Amino acid sequence: MKYPHSESLKKNKDFQLIYKEGKSRANRYLVLYVRENGLTKNRFGVSVSKKVGNSVVRHRITRLIRESYRLHEEMFNSGLDMAVIARVNAKGRSYEEINSALLHLGGLQGVIKKE
Repeated sequence: MKYPHSESLKKNKDFQLIYKEGKSRANRYLVLYVRENGLTKNRFGVSVSKKVGNSVVRHRITRLIRESYRLHEEMFNSGLDMAVIARVNAKGRSYEEINSALLHLGGLQGVIKKE
């Protein structure tokens, strides 16, 4: 699953670095960590813990978050590492709810481009 301007974050050490050095903002469904990466592209990762649900539930949430990011990717500033953590409340939410939660956090973090 390659994105035109983004890479997936997969390595645990990348996530640990973002948690340690990044800034976080949270809302009811998601937590967004953002850290500058010094590259021209973004790196985007999703984490859903077992507390949220079984693997079917977790994968569905992961897909919703990734799809929301993919469709709005051009709105985000570049040169960022972003990690999204799904909260327990995200379970059973619709795409629209997850999408608006992600965009809300992007706005709070100041990583969405001003028109």
